[in-house]
Amino acid sequence: MKILLLGCNGQIGWELQRSLSLLGDLIPLHRGSATACGDVTQLDALRRTLESIKADVIVNAAAYTAVDKAESERSLAQVVNADAPGMLAQTAAEHDAWLVHYSTDYVFDGHGERPWQEDDPTGPLNVYGQSKLDGEHRIRASGCRHLILRTSWVYASRGTNFPRTMLRLAAERTELAVVADQIGAPTGADLLADITAHALRAAIAAPRCSGTYHASAAGETSWHGYASAVVEWARDNGWTVKVPRGAIVPVPSSARATAARRPLNSRLDTARLQRVFGLTMPHWRSGLLRVLAASQPH
Repeated sequence: MKILLLGCNGQIGWELQRSLSLLGDLIPLHRGSATACGDVTQLDALRRTLESIKADVIVNAAAYTAVDKAESERSLAQVVNADAPGMLAQTAAEHDAWLVHYSTDYVFDGHGERPWQEDDPTGPLNVYGQSKLDGEHRIRASGCRHLILRTSWVYASRGTNFPRTMLRLAAERTELAVVADQIGAPTGADLLADITAHALRAAIAAPRCSGTYHASAAGETSWHGYASAVVEWARDNGWTVKVPRGAIVPVPSSARATAARRPLNSRLDTARLQRVFGLTMPHWRSGLLRVLAASQPH
């Protein structure tokens, strides 16, 4: 089986290079490659590359994720998060290939406290969420066999992400103010990569599994709770921490002026994923502590 991977240098893409290599011949497409186009903003060149490779599976881990910048870079967000997935889906449909794509809890409006199910009405609050939802629509409309995995609050041991930022700030400042009214589940890129490999193998054997699934760690917390867990771990493990205990201040979203609105409820119901693929989601804290333990101290 030939598997083509886009976005291989991102948080999820980096982990996918490990997990997908067990399933077949993995072809990671790099954005700056001189021999093949892996740039999802160059749709014509990318399509030609896809036509020449003729992969059995296309895994799209490329995305525009700068939520606030997307408000002023609407066209770029649309190309990366909607136009490119649409083209990938069309190509997959033409060649009877599978497409794996990652979406987000930001396709919902964040009201209430119940975890979102896959068939709940969507209602993005910002350009980023709308572009990701548009990408989902285009994939489904193509008729290709697909796995769309919606996730939340992704982090990894590399790249720019929330825990790495908190570790840096905790070593520099004596007080942190962190939003406490947005609730979700921090989800490791390594977990998503393992879910992807397991679900893809099962779906290829049972094409009826094609569809949209919520994939996030179990449990829930706020950004404030998330930050507190990161900083306390750093303190307990001898990292440089200037923030005293109790000096991570909870604040409401209204206290932070951002270009894009964020949903307050980012909880995702993963029951469908667990039932269809026979999985059990680990608690967010266990995954976070494992990744932190593999990090280099400041």
